[in-house]
Amino acid sequence: MDLRLHKKALSLSYFTVGYNVLEGIVSIFAGLLAGSIALIGFGLDSFVESSSGSIMIWRFRKHGKISEEEEEKVEKKAIRFVAYSFFILGAYVLYESVKKLYFHEIPDPSLLGIIIAIVSIIVMPVLFYMKYQTGKSINSRSLVADSKQTLTCVFLSVALLIGLGLNYLYGLWQADPIVGLVIVIFLIKEGYSTLKEEKLCSC
Repeated sequence: MDLRLHKKALSLSYFTVGYNVLEGIVSIFAGLLAGSIALIGFGLDSFVESSSGSIMIWRFRKHGKISEEEEEKVEKKAIRFVAYSFFILGAYVLYESVKKLYFHEIPDPSLLGIIIAIVSIIVMPVLFYMKYQTGKSINSRSLVADSKQTLTCVFLSVALLIGLGLNYLYGLWQADPIVGLVIVIFLIKEGYSTLKEEKLCSC
């Protein structure tokens, strides 16, 4: 039973990374087409999340096969990379959001972006529940923590849907860069907490 649950945890981690990579590619593509910094920021965040998810996969695959010292050394390097990525992307999205608001750079309405947000709102809560329950079953604090990151992505998807929806339905283009600023807050917060704790998970 325990082995089966560990395999399930690994499969969920693989799915999380694969989904985030696909979501990131499509979001950035749609964002570039529409000139939407909210979509681009959402896509960039998906790529960073996939990086942290890759650490989860590495931990589940390597746990018990190498020494704890080696495990901790490699993980710390990877985590610093993820944390700095959050800061760099946050600075970029902040600059673009402020620029678009100041110069009135109006993004085109994006139906594709709205579809991406809706799909994420449907998929992410299910993924959160499965990872949370599996993490509790195998007593893995890392998977439980990772599930809470997935839950945060649900809220981010809701913010994205509101911003894109207001622009698509009512022409309120300001909602797009404002949602970009909301994403900035999320990116900086995640980067700071990751760097402060120097861990994404603790198996």
